[in-house]
Amino acid sequence: MADPSTLNRFRPWLLVAAFSLLLFLITAATYSSLGVVIPAMVPELGWSWEHAFLGFTILGVFTGLSSWLPAMLIRRIGVRGAILAGVGVMAGGLACLSRVHALPIYFLGAALCGIGFQMAALIPGTHVLSALFKARALPFGIYFTFGALGGVAGPWMVVTALGATHNDWRFYWALQAVAVGLVGLLCAVMVGGPKWLEAAGEALDRELDAEAKAGETPRGVYHTDHEWSVRDAVRTPQFLVLLAAYFSHLLAGISAASLTQAHLTQLGVAGAVAAGMLSLEGLMQVVARLGGGAIGDRLDPRWLLVIAQGLLVIGLLALARATTTPLQVLYALGVGVGFGLTVLAVSLLLLNYFGRRNNVELFSLTCLIGAVSAAGPYIGGFIRDRAGSFTPAFQLFAAITALVFLAALFMRPPRAPARS
Repeated sequence: MADPSTLNRFRPWLLVAAFSLLLFLITAATYSSLGVVIPAMVPELGWSWEHAFLGFTILGVFTGLSSWLPAMLIRRIGVRGAILAGVGVMAGGLACLSRVHALPIYFLGAALCGIGFQMAALIPGTHVLSALFKARALPFGIYFTFGALGGVAGPWMVVTALGATHNDWRFYWALQAVAVGLVGLLCAVMVGGPKWLEAAGEALDRELDAEAKAGETPRGVYHTDHEWSVRDAVRTPQFLVLLAAYFSHLLAGISAASLTQAHLTQLGVAGAVAAGMLSLEGLMQVVARLGGGAIGDRLDPRWLLVIAQGLLVIGLLALARATTTPLQVLYALGVGVGFGLTVLAVSLLLLNYFGRRNNVELFSLTCLIGAVSAAGPYIGGFIRDRAGSFTPAFQLFAAITALVFLAALFMRPPRAPARS
């Protein structure tokens, strides 16, 4: 029989594996698939591009708008309950997509997938891992890396499934619904009850606060020496910069994931090459998150954020005119690395600047901005229908991201509230 102390020692890493597998599949089944499936759905259903990409926007809007829900569920029914509810909603959304015949059920399926994504993915995962690991960059890096691997796998899963089933995209969505349900159930079983997680998190908070007050944190990496309240944290300029960075990376990432296939094929790029560029972008996210996880406890994550935002600007500008292979690769590198590093850097900076105790609420508020950034695909489709090209949309998104890059460059750690 296994030694309980051995199980407890490896339990945090087993949970990293379980949450990573769930994030991989959810990412592959939603954001990484829908943009590639849409070109197959549009001719069969007779939709306009604007209406088709509105579904992608609805996916992102409901992902963002439902960001308050995981925090509430975690506080009331625990992480296990939140995950079970989330994968149930996600599977229902994918089942709706498999039965689409008209726009209302398409929009309903996209909305349910967005809500399920938020309930089962980043917020529960980061909440659990931040309570179990003192050095968070590596487990966070692994966790987010598997999300990026879902981005790599998603387009090829679509291409393979459609090729094997004579373009039967309905079967693809049904298969993903079953897979998400099974993996989500496995993850929920492994999480366990809430008491041990609360005890582990409180012990870790005390240890990290004591080290910060004693000046024992790694040189050059800032850690707060007290736990901020939500009210104080959201009033700081630093929180606003992190919120803006999360917005810009979602604006770039969601827009690229949804529009790239149609944009590149319009520019004369073969469909398989366009899908390959999407997968290369996902591969760059993998590289970025692994690398960021390896150095994020020794290099201040603020510099990771600055680099990420700069690369997003370069990648978006390259994508706008990606008629040649070098520009296509530059797009994949810039958007992939920029997207991959931003979510890791923002997650670490929220913890480093404001502490862990209220991080689930702060991260939920940060994710709320996804409701606004999800307008990117709709804006792209709107511009495409009227200007005949997606190029102006990508140039607009690059300009917005450049402003966030400048704000991150001049950001410094927040000062503690006067009463503290």
